[in-house]
Amino acid sequence: MGAEARHKVGLLDIAATLPKMTAALPSVLRGVPGFLRKPDDKESIGHIFQRVAAKTPDHPFVRFEGDTLTYGQANDLVNRYASVLTDRGVRRGDVVGVLAKNSMRTLLVALATVKLGATAGMLNFNQRGDVLEHSLGILDARVLVVDGDCVEALESLDEALPEKVILHADELDEKAASASAENPATTAEVQAKEKAFYIFTSGTTGMPKASLMSHFRWMKSMSGLGSMGVRLDKNDVLYCCLPLYHNNALTVSLSSVLASGATIAIGKQFSVSNFWKDVRENEATAFTYIGELCRYLLTQDETPQDSDNTIKLIVGNGLRPEIWEEFTTRFGIERVAEFYGASECNIAFINAFNIDRTAGFCPLPYAVVEYDDETGKAKRDDNGRLRKVGSGGVGLLLSKITDRAPFDGYSDEEATNKKLLKDGFKDGDCWFDTGDLVRQQGFRHVAFVDRLGDTFRWKGENVATTQVEGALNSHPDVDQAVVFGVDVPGTDGKAGMAAVTLRHDKSFDGASFAEHAYKNLPNYAVPLFIRVVDSLEATSTFKSKKVELRKVGYGDGDGDLFVLKGKSGGYVESYDEYVDEVGAGKLPKG
Repeated sequence: MGAEARHKVGLLDIAATLPKMTAALPSVLRGVPGFLRKPDDKESIGHIFQRVAAKTPDHPFVRFEGDTLTYGQANDLVNRYASVLTDRGVRRGDVVGVLAKNSMRTLLVALATVKLGATAGMLNFNQRGDVLEHSLGILDARVLVVDGDCVEALESLDEALPEKVILHADELDEKAASASAENPATTAEVQAKEKAFYIFTSGTTGMPKASLMSHFRWMKSMSGLGSMGVRLDKNDVLYCCLPLYHNNALTVSLSSVLASGATIAIGKQFSVSNFWKDVRENEATAFTYIGELCRYLLTQDETPQDSDNTIKLIVGNGLRPEIWEEFTTRFGIERVAEFYGASECNIAFINAFNIDRTAGFCPLPYAVVEYDDETGKAKRDDNGRLRKVGSGGVGLLLSKITDRAPFDGYSDEEATNKKLLKDGFKDGDCWFDTGDLVRQQGFRHVAFVDRLGDTFRWKGENVATTQVEGALNSHPDVDQAVVFGVDVPGTDGKAGMAAVTLRHDKSFDGASFAEHAYKNLPNYAVPLFIRVVDSLEATSTFKSKKVELRKVGYGDGDGDLFVLKGKSGGYVESYDEYVDEVGAGKLPKG
């Protein structure tokens, strides 16, 4: 079976894990009531946090850059922030935008917001210009909390936001010092079905979509992923250096910690050279990952101390099968709680049984179905019904929408409806199209294979091809651009590649193209490869041409190929060693 994802999960795989699962039974049982919870119940994230704080006020809750707050201290500060937000007019049902990098404050502001029954809109601080303006427009926030090091993002907007909306972080801290530390009365009234967070995902229109995370679905994650899958105990410390605008941090990490009353250690950002130092200083026993993080750690020179660390468990998604064993062996990892989930998806898979090379198990209804290779859409038979793939087969993952597993959707109703498939296997059923290919492994296990459609993942972020196309098409020398993702050995996800045609008498200027791309796109969305071609097929969507171009990738093909050295290096003519340098994490720079 070697390095690829296992084709099947068998009875013997499950049986081999049962002795260790027995010891985890108390944690698993803690998660069961969460699956019986109803959307109308008066229960919420803020209420759960408040109860843990009342039960263990002196236990450490959050650590950041050498500072620690206990649950009691954190709850007091959360309440003070909530009081300041209330004074600024925030009420139940309002939105509080959060434009901030990782810190204690960022997490506590999100908790203060949900304690008030408001929704925390967690903005991606890499967004600039039109994209940030679009995201702010979706939120229509009553208040926007802005960190000092994110003011520059606001300066990229064509029109300044009204002063009354902006609450600078230092002003928030100043006012919080004299604000009330009493628990808000609203917290006990918030219902599970209410909105908790907006998490931004790439939109197929080129602009981000705001995915809704209700308290209900977050608490489902706490039960399924946190209690049943991750299974921390009170004395564990979970280190998370992923951005707090990601669900891996705000939902998976936070819910796992609150499920057990453990401690979360926040890293400012991922740094491959400081990672293990941070782990040691925070006395972390677990960390949250995305696949790229694990790969970067493997690129570092091996030392005899690699397995001499405090980590017992890692939780995340994207640990590729070809590096699974190498990573766990080298760093002495006992358990991998790999999971599959998406910001908007109503179900999740979790590797609860610690079986290697699988995204795990899901108790909720789903289907893996046949799909059309060119369109990425589910195939229907002559009767208009979907067709499931057999065990070991690869297909499109659909999740069933039910009362127990509702679909919160996006802020945009049209975007929501595009993701739904109705009358799939029988009249009246409804399914959410994840846009992801998975392998059906049996025993309700799957392994992630690939992402379809107009988005791909790179550096742990979703990249919308249409957003990148829009940015490249705005360059004065470009006639048309088509963007897609390509595999690069030694990396996770797909790197961006563009095929472009130039306007009459224009030639490709690598420095100008790079400057334009970096100015109009987040760093992770800037394409690594650009192929300059004479023509692109003139169809409305370029779909068939895109499929053909993706197959050729950066291999031998028509036109001139250029590669991205970085912000200062710009695009240069392609050379043989480039792909290896990207795989080793050396390029692009900046």
